[in-house]
Amino acid sequence: MEAKIEALKNKSISELQAEYEALLDGKKVPSDNKVHLIRKIAYRMQELEYGGLSEETKARIAELIEKYDPINNKALRPQVVSGGKNVVAIPFLRDKRLPIPGTLIQKKYKSQDIQVKVLEKGFEYKDKHYKSLSAIAYEITGAHWNGFSFFGF
Repeated sequence: MEAKIEALKNKSISELQAEYEALLDGKKVPSDNKVHLIRKIAYRMQELEYGGLSEETKARIAELIEKYDPINNKALRPQVVSGGKNVVAIPFLRDKRLPIPGTLIQKKYKSQDIQVKVLEKGFEYKDKHYKSLSAIAYEITGAHWNGFSFFGF
């Protein structure tokens, strides 16, 4: 298997695209990025050789995503029943770039260690509440910063 995967590196993009379509039963090629295609093909080759994820593993992954997905903040969304169906309610709009509440954002700035706690609505820095990361960046630097840029998001 290792030799087959290594051999992929020497193939052209058109050869990789043809192999992708062959291995995935004619599924449309998602990209012309060589590294991406090699990874997809290698995964599929191993899946065919050794078997894919078990149904139990897939169910566990889905359960963990539902409970802890930080990108979509699903852990923060209460379940609401409307018309007999479960509906995911978003109590307030929240920037999806932010980690879930309770997360500590850490940064080193001019030899000082900065720790900011993400709250449900805002942030906490040095026991003081702020509405935005930009306000904290201004407090630290004395200059106007985009909070996401300053904290490396």
